[in-house]
Amino acid sequence: MSSKPYSEACERNREPIAAALDPWMGDRHRVLEIGSGTGQHAAFFAERWPWLRWQPSDHPDHLSGIEAWRAEAALLNLLPPVALQVELPPATGLSLPAGSTFDAAFSANTLHIMSWEHVQALFAALPALLRHGALLAVYGPFNYGGRYTSDSNAQFDSWLKARDPRSGIRDSEAVQALAADNGFTRLGDVAMPSNNRLLLWRLG
Repeated sequence: MSSKPYSEACERNREPIAAALDPWMGDRHRVLEIGSGTGQHAAFFAERWPWLRWQPSDHPDHLSGIEAWRAEAALLNLLPPVALQVELPPATGLSLPAGSTFDAAFSANTLHIMSWEHVQALFAALPALLRHGALLAVYGPFNYGGRYTSDSNAQFDSWLKARDPRSGIRDSEAVQALAADNGFTRLGDVAMPSNNRLLLWRLG
């Protein structure tokens, strides 16, 4: 039996996410994945796009699981995972190695886990890590017009808030405004399976 962490959701959504991102990845070179979780996405995407240097990151508690997937994949373009934690003011930022710059960033199913203050801090910190013209892609469930897009999303939101009142499905309009306030230009909002979305921006 494998000792690697495993998410059935990652197995289901990796192909649709990859298909939606395919048109955007051809001219990218170095990607930061924020909140790599189990590491399944990192291994899959690094194999799909071998010209990319894929940098997984997450809370220190998750790094060993991500490393297990990386070691099994044995891909030269899949980098060792690094610790990333969003810091709230007065020390707003992302704790990545100094000098790290990327021309794309990707995050799946993270914004509804974080508090809104941490989401704000994340968007404020990203421009310092991304080059001008960098792609930002965020996947997950979102509300529109203050309403859930499905009964299952409403139930999921209730479960999230029962576990942590600071979490919850975010309003797309609020996230789009937050991105714009931090220098990101909207590129797209793609409907995905299971009532999820893929939001796309360019820095600058």
